[in-house]
Amino acid sequence: MSFQYSRLDKDNAAVLLVDHQAGLLSLVRDIEPDKFKNNVLALADLANYFNLPTILTTSFENGPNGPLVPELKEIFPEAPYIARPGQINAWDNEEFLAAVKATGKKQLIIAGVVTEVCVAFPVLSALEEGYEVFVVTDASGTFDTITRHAAWDRMSQAGAQLMTWFGTACELHRDWRNDVEGLGALFSNHIPDYRNLITSYTTLTSNA
Repeated sequence: MSFQYSRLDKDNAAVLLVDHQAGLLSLVRDIEPDKFKNNVLALADLANYFNLPTILTTSFENGPNGPLVPELKEIFPEAPYIARPGQINAWDNEEFLAAVKATGKKQLIIAGVVTEVCVAFPVLSALEEGYEVFVVTDASGTFDTITRHAAWDRMSQAGAQLMTWFGTACELHRDWRNDVEGLGALFSNHIPDYRNLITSYTTLTSNA
């Protein structure tokens, strides 16, 4: 069977941010803490930039998992926010599932903590129900590289596409001419080296 390149479509995609909680973030060891949080916020900012429906959810936040990372609530003050009382798989929560279906989108961009549980379980559940699923690997974290690769293998073999937040943004944008300054600013805010490119570009264009 020939390969079919299924691209992310900003008009048909929603973002699910699963269990980015203060307590759970302390378990992430496969990515440096500062880099990981930057990646999570970059994903949130691109979701905001492309006006993608976004759903926030937490698991057992009154326990050791802790509260949602506050920046996410600040970025998405009006987004559905489902505090699951105990379901480990977010897909098992009726309110969460209803919020996903209410978006009307068939492509789901998912990231969370930890990768082999909070990400993998809803990813597999969504695939089973016919969604196209894109996992943002660098905005998802877990204990170590062994558990990370086990989770990646399980999800990719089931049909999920593994991406990064930068690749996600570029595929959604499609063409630099759509908005050089806007996307450039997003990248500059989260990739220090990219700021040099944008500075060079703005200097050249302002002198032209």
